[in-house]
Amino acid sequence: MDTTQARESLPEMNTTVAQMFIDRVAKTPDKEAFRKPTAEGGWQSYTWKETYEASSQMAAGLIAIGLEPEQRVGIASGTRLDWILADLAIMLSAGATTTVYPSTGEEDVVYILSDADVMYLFAEDESQVAKVRSQRGSLPDVAKIILFDGEPKAEDGDWVITLDDLRAKGKELLTASPDAVTERAASIHPDSLSTLIYTSGTTGRPKGVELTHSNWAYEGASLDGLGILNDEDVQFLWLPMAHSFGKVLLAAQLAIGYSTAVDGRVPKIVENLPVIQPTFMAGVPRIFEKVYAGAIKNGTSAGGLKAKIFNWAFEVGKREAAKKRAGQPYGGMQYNLANKLVFSKIHALMGGRVRYFISGSAALSGTIAEWFDAAGLTILEGYGLTETSAGTTLMRPDNIQFGTCGEPLPGTTVRIADDGEILIKGPGVMRGYRNLPAENAEVFEHGDGWFSSGDIGIIDEKGRIKITDRKKDLVKTSGGKYIAPSAIEGEFKAIFGLAQALVVHANNRNFASALVALDPDAVLVWAGENGMAATWQPGHGPTSDEELKQFAAVAKSEKMKATVSAAIDKLNSELNKWETIKKFEILEAPFSIESGELTPSLKVKRKVVEDKNRDLLDAMYS
Repeated sequence: MDTTQARESLPEMNTTVAQMFIDRVAKTPDKEAFRKPTAEGGWQSYTWKETYEASSQMAAGLIAIGLEPEQRVGIASGTRLDWILADLAIMLSAGATTTVYPSTGEEDVVYILSDADVMYLFAEDESQVAKVRSQRGSLPDVAKIILFDGEPKAEDGDWVITLDDLRAKGKELLTASPDAVTERAASIHPDSLSTLIYTSGTTGRPKGVELTHSNWAYEGASLDGLGILNDEDVQFLWLPMAHSFGKVLLAAQLAIGYSTAVDGRVPKIVENLPVIQPTFMAGVPRIFEKVYAGAIKNGTSAGGLKAKIFNWAFEVGKREAAKKRAGQPYGGMQYNLANKLVFSKIHALMGGRVRYFISGSAALSGTIAEWFDAAGLTILEGYGLTETSAGTTLMRPDNIQFGTCGEPLPGTTVRIADDGEILIKGPGVMRGYRNLPAENAEVFEHGDGWFSSGDIGIIDEKGRIKITDRKKDLVKTSGGKYIAPSAIEGEFKAIFGLAQALVVHANNRNFASALVALDPDAVLVWAGENGMAATWQPGHGPTSDEELKQFAAVAKSEKMKATVSAAIDKLNSELNKWETIKKFEILEAPFSIESGELTPSLKVKRKVVEDKNRDLLDAMYS
């Protein structure tokens, strides 16, 4: 049974998120903390002092309307600065943030708010209020909703108020009791509940993960201790703040002090990068897959000399990057030319200052990670779960191995159980699932604080973790052979630039089959090049009936089938015989969060996809 612990020692930690915030403001009051987009198309900057003033007014407002320590306050909103200010206000007022994705359906919203006993709710707009209003009779504990955008409806009375209303109440309280917020913040214990995050999950009803102030304080301090980021860095943050990945980046920011430009509008990522000029950005694999596929297509589709230069540059880049990782002299005239002709143009699209990308939430293809590294855009892959406060391992720049997700954070230990499952122990591990004693007993069955991750993996000779699959996703053919779908699916997306996803199916079958989902943006370009109608907008995908018909026509065309077939053949040439895809079907519509096939962090809900396409799957075995 292999075990690995980080080479760094356990860092010193602030005790609570509130204290981390207060300490950060005291240390760098006039340094930029955040930027947000303005209605005019520019960006507005906020110092740490200004950030504290805004959030402390909101904290005082929460106290004024009756918030008690550890009472739950929901946030139902997309990623924006208001989300972060609300979260910091909840931390200062000793409440516990309960996150709700704005895409969450009414039924699950009611379940989450009820299970968490949410008393107060920040809502982005009327559409989020409407989900609660229609079920108000089932949610008697929701005493107040605070609206980010728009005006309350008259029918709601004072049940719904604006953000300005809350701040006004806060100012009034601070005038009467100037120490109301600092006294409340000082009363928080490290083991107090800080955050309830309901796992979106790929199957089943969401589970409420209870994370404490000490969980986040540890994450921030350990990431600070690695020395990879510093207070001069600029982050571009677009990830869902309702996800633990977004929250851990906020904890790191409080500890390290870097600046963050916040804009959760995913279609704006490409537009924002050259404007923000970040030094680092975190993302999920799907984002890096799209950049990789787009760059490969742009660099090689014209053929001729341009394609030869592009391919030559990446051969040189891979060779020199390998030398760098091995501690050998690297660079030279060929690399400088490759950088001038190819890599510098890719860097410019990213803003020109990126030192690192950070990938998490799902496994990243080693092929794609190596390609970015060759271009001088190193992706540091990390691993963790909501149940471990998002951060369990992170690749170190001096110990890179593509296809792994690095070493444990300082103070965290990882070991491999007899059945290959990854077990985790450390200060980032959750307090437990809310109201689920049986599930708690299951994930802590090994005792002594060891958390069962549900992931299968190995530890290499240098202590780096490699995830091979989810334990529940492993499939076994009728011939007794095990297949790990996620590894195969990841490599297919590196091979086939039109892929949004590949879903491998083989459980108790005599061979593996697959469902192929196409990427709307890539298909839009491909259709135009092949004389087929495609009129949906880039970044939005097909939405109207006519656009969906167009997408289906492209997906089911003989030319697309031949293109996918060639990619499957290439994939099969790299697999063991029992893993090879014998049959496949191309789906007529892309996956989306709204249709339920994707989680908000863009992971495929395998069971949902298989259930929706049961007839297609069965037909491949008939």
